[in-house]
Amino acid sequence: MTAPAAPSRAAVIGSPIGHSRSPQLHAAAYRMLGIACSYTAIDVPEADLDAFMAGVRTTPGWRGLSVTMPLKGGVARLVDAVTGPAAVLGVVNTVVVDGTTRLLTGHNTDVAGVANALAAAGTGNPGAPVVLGGGGTAAAAVAGLARLGASGVRVAVRRPEAAADLLRIGDALGVDVVLLPWAAAEDAVRAADVVVSTLPPRAADPLGEVLLADPAFRTRGTLLDVAYDPWPSTLASAWQRAGGGIVPGLDMLLHQAVEQVLLFFPDAVPDTPSDRAAVLDVMCDAVGAARR
Repeated sequence: MTAPAAPSRAAVIGSPIGHSRSPQLHAAAYRMLGIACSYTAIDVPEADLDAFMAGVRTTPGWRGLSVTMPLKGGVARLVDAVTGPAAVLGVVNTVVVDGTTRLLTGHNTDVAGVANALAAAGTGNPGAPVVLGGGGTAAAAVAGLARLGASGVRVAVRRPEAAADLLRIGDALGVDVVLLPWAAAEDAVRAADVVVSTLPPRAADPLGEVLLADPAFRTRGTLLDVAYDPWPSTLASAWQRAGGGIVPGLDMLLHQAVEQVLLFFPDAVPDTPSDRAAVLDVMCDAVGAARR
C-alpha cells in the first residue's frame, strides 16, 4: 500500500518573526487558488539555522520558505543552487523545495518587490536614488533600482567597510554604487528623487525627526520604507508632510509575496498580468492594503 502524501507546508522564518504579515498574505492566496497548504511563521535564531534547514530536507511536505532577517545571508550558503538575482546578490529570501529530490533552490524576490512596488507608484528611471542601510535588503534595493533604470545609487551606511559587497554587486549589475557615511545621509536624502530605507523599524526615526523639525524641507521624490510596522514611520511622516510620495513597506512585501506563490506552486498560477493582479488583490484585502 502506498503511503499517503504528506500535507503541503510552507513557512516564513526569521528572528524575531511575530510581526510578519506573510502568513496572512500566503493563506489568502492559497484559499483563492484552491491550494491545500499550511503556511506558518517560525522563529529560527541564526544559531539554529543549519539544523532547521537540515530538517526541511528530511521532512516530507515542504514546498518552500520565505526568509527574513537575519537569515538571508545564511540561507544562501545552505541551498543547493541559486537563481536570478540571488546569484548576484548572495542573498536569499525564498527557498523552493523539490518534493522529489529534496534539493533546495534559493531565489531573491525582494528585488521584484522593490521594483514592482515603486513602479506601481509611478516611479521609473530614477536619476538620483538613495538607499539607507547596507544589509541584504539594501542589496535587493540596489538591484531593484537598477531594474527600474537607475545608473547610479548612493548608499548611506553607518559602517561603510561592512557594506563593501555592495560595490561588487553594483559592478555586476552595471550600476555605479557610492557608499556614503551616515553623516551624509541627511543631505543625500534631501536631494534624492527616490529613497529606499532598508533600516529596521525605528532605526530611521532620528533622521525623520530632523526632517520633521525643518518646515523648509520640501520634496517631490518618492520614499519606500521597508519597515512597515509601526506605520507610518517617522521618516514616512516627514516625507509626506514635505510633499513627497510614499510607498509603504507593506507594498514591497505584497509584490514579493506574489513572486513567492508563483515559485512555490508554478502549476497553480498562470504567470500572466491578470493572474498576478488577482493574487495581489486578495493579498491586499487580507491585510487591508490599498491597491495601486
